[in-house]
Amino acid sequence: IKYGPKDRIYHVLFKPKDRVSCEDYIVTKEFLVLSILQDMKPKLEFYKLEKDANKLRLVGMDKNAQIRTINIRSVDPYEGNKFWLTTTGYTEPSTLWLADASKMDSHDKKVIRKTGSEGYIIRKLNALPEYFDASELDVCQRFAASKDGTQVPYFIISKKGLILDKRNPTIIYSYGSFGVSLGPHYGAPTGIAWLARGGVYVEAIIRGGGEFGDSWHEKAMRENRCRAHEDFIAVAEDLVASSICSPKSLGMRGGSSGGLLVANVYLLRPDLFGAVHCASPILDMKRYKAMGGFQSWVLEFGDPDESDWEDFMKNYSPFHNIDDSVKRYPSILFTTLANDPNVHPGHARKMVKKLWDQGLGKKWPAYYYESSGDDASSLDAKQYAFVTTLAYDFLWRKLSKSK
Repeated sequence: IKYGPKDRIYHVLFKPKDRVSCEDYIVTKEFLVLSILQDMKPKLEFYKLEKDANKLRLVGMDKNAQIRTINIRSVDPYEGNKFWLTTTGYTEPSTLWLADASKMDSHDKKVIRKTGSEGYIIRKLNALPEYFDASELDVCQRFAASKDGTQVPYFIISKKGLILDKRNPTIIYSYGSFGVSLGPHYGAPTGIAWLARGGVYVEAIIRGGGEFGDSWHEKAMRENRCRAHEDFIAVAEDLVASSICSPKSLGMRGGSSGGLLVANVYLLRPDLFGAVHCASPILDMKRYKAMGGFQSWVLEFGDPDESDWEDFMKNYSPFHNIDDSVKRYPSILFTTLANDPNVHPGHARKMVKKLWDQGLGKKWPAYYYESSGDDASSLDAKQYAFVTTLAYDFLWRKLSKSK
């Protein structure tokens, strides 16, 4: 920006691209630091404020974007160039670092420093406790091509040197609704109950979420809801094709709207999975309004009292799409809460009863557990630990049979 408030000249410093955005920035005494998110992996870029205050010069950046979540804040932008850096990831609890932007200044205007975070970090200040041993775990990102060709990113957390023998117990988790974003985070229950056993954990970044802005969300709303299912299936097929697992050792988890997701995939592709955990799910799309559904659900899924039901909603209402001709559905565990104000437990109750009735004499194993309480946050530590252990133990027993 030049020439004061009246005659400003603006220069483009950063321009968003497909799946590349600026998620944050800070200003120190002499530097501007941008946090750039590329395919959900952040990297920092450092610009020096030249003495005449009219120019910004790129002096350094992270050599590679990393699979983690970061937050940056200046210590004192008027007095120095130090800043707080908070990092977290699938195998790293939230950690606070002290960093210095001036460490990235090469002093040679022709050189742009490219380093790892060690290039600007001064020291580690504090961290939340580690609840599982992550020293032998590896995290990577891959992409699967959905039915319409869209590249769907997903993260894999597994043991280092994973043997590709199709026998690894593997879980896919996703949500894909309401613009909710997933991404690198530290999950102690998953680490203790699944990863420590040798399981593979996968997080799929499907359409319907908010990871790549409004358009990523809107592409799986209402009549396009099937795209979320197709994205999820594409990730599952990619895992099987990569010999990480087979359908017998592949499972999936989802809760609330994620429960709607996995229930639909369960019905669409029973051949692709060995077990399912469906938590507090939305399943009866015809009567969800009468069962306490929110107005936001109408915007997201459609209005069953209007033509939406016949036009498209009936196609992804799991309660109405159980197929009597299917000889085998994978084992499925429904868990719910007796007084859940968000998703009525009747969704899960009706679904499991229908599976039991229509599945007589067929291989349709369905299980049900209902906790007391109003919602997940009302469960005490003991109840939460029990339900979490129940779900992971169920999945492990079903998916590890081929090991």
